[in-house]
Amino acid sequence: MEVSKKLLMSFMTTSGKKVSISVDDPRENLTETEIKTAMTTILSKNIFKPAGENFASLVEAKVVETGTTEYDLVL
Repeated sequence: MEVSKKLLMSFMTTSGKKVSISVDDPRENLTETEIKTAMTTILSKNIFKPAGENFASLVEAKVVETGTTEYDLVL
């Protein structure tokens, strides 16, 4: 089984929509402080504008692990 990890950082836009940014294969020793700092920088510098909207606040951050099992279907 192949396992992949993603860091999901969620923000609220000025119109109240939740928007997430994902980072593949986050560093194993990534700290909560580093994540908060990165998210605060993204928020304060208006780096992303989904649908032309600014991010208004931080919502959450989490690392998600996904396991994938492939099956050979060749007969």
